[in-house]
Amino acid sequence: MGMHDPPDPAAALRQSQLRFHRDAYGFLLTALHRAVARLEERRHISGGELVDSFRELALERFGPMARTVLEHWGVLATEDIGEVVFALVEMGVLVKDDSDRPEDFAAVFDFGEAFDRGYPWKTYRWRMSTICPWTIGDAEE
Repeated sequence: MGMHDPPDPAAALRQSQLRFHRDAYGFLLTALHRAVARLEERRHISGGELVDSFRELALERFGPMARTVLEHWGVLATEDIGEVVFALVEMGVLVKDDSDRPEDFAAVFDFGEAFDRGYPWKTYRWRMSTICPWTIGDAEE
């Protein structure tokens, strides 16, 4: 790798001792790219903005299993998201502003509220005949 080549995130991850599952690091980078892509003007994003993007992407990708997947990766709280960010900074994959601090990721939201109680469950009206086509009539449940 030359002096001006961008860092290879996959290589950096392979060479590092990781606290979290490798997928957590890649997922965080995806959430970061998503947050940056939504900006009208390119700028540095805050820890809170990144955590919100991470949450939205987790709900979109994993639905009601989001918390279970994140727990499997070892990500149990927003502080863990910050640890992933700062590990990527340490590896040279991400850069930080002087104002960026691990505290920016502290208690941004509660995982239980965001992924369990706050999941946007949808309720559907259904007819028994939709589930059991041999059912006579349109008895609704």
